Amino acid sequence: MKSVASRRRDLKKNRSLLDLIALSGFERPLDLIHLFVGGSELHGAKVGQTDDTDLYGVYIEPPEQALGLEPRDHFVWSTAGDDRRNGPDDVDVTLYSLRKWAGMAAKGNATALHFLFAAPKEISPATWERVQSHADVFLSRNSAKQFLGFAGDQFKRLTGEKGSGKKGQRPEYIGKYGYDTKAAMHGLRLLYECLELMTHKRITLPRPEKELLIEVRSGAWTLERVLRQARQLEAEVKEAVANSPLPERVDKTAISKLAAQLHLEFWHR
Repeated sequence: MKSVASRRRDLKKNRSLLDLIALSGFERPLDLIHLFVGGSELHGAKVGQTDDTDLYGVYIEPPEQALGLEPRDHFVWSTAGDDRRNGPDDVDVTLYSLRKWAGMAAKGNATALHFLFAAPKEISPATWERVQSHADVFLSRNSAKQFLGFAGDQFKRLTGEKGSGKKGQRPEYIGKYGYDTKAAMHGLRLLYECLELMTHKRITLPRPEKELLIEVRSGAWTLERVLRQARQLEAEVKEAVANSPLPERVDKTAISKLAAQLHLEFWHR
């Protein structure tokens, strides 16, 4: 009889993204307008076979959900469940309704903004390309607060100023390098992304500084060097925000009009 880990490996092996969506139990795969692999693979900072597979997507609810009494804002599924940390053989699926995703993006949520710059996989890109052609309406200087806050949480965990997070620290990194190098990598990544977003109104994926991020994750940097780089990047981000070509806040009316138009077009088809 196969072990649990072996069954998880079999789950991922030679499976398309849509196969994994089907296995997750999401009932309306034809409603997906965006689907991509996120996490370290998206950012270009994956090292060997050490990461789980994170699938993200956006779907358009049918009219009875979007307009009715029982909306379905999101769908979450994981082979790991809620009781343990994910391993390299695990799969996480996180899908948002278009309304839910647009609201998160409008608030400057860093994860949601990544969706704008990731190409759709294994589904028709037509609808999401419409979203991407209007990416500017989701971008504002206000989003820098989200990036800085998220990055700051990573560094506070490294210094002990903040708790270990939902599923705890990463003892395999701490034991080998003396600190959670993966958290450090993600903290720096967020600062680099915010700097580019504030300056150039985009987030390049995978990251241009991916080799640096891999160095950090692989333990080539001391914790002191990581924190020093973080302080320098935070100062650069704050200066970039002050001089950014982005508006102070998003135009929620424009976002609402775009979302409504996309819903109507999708339902009509």
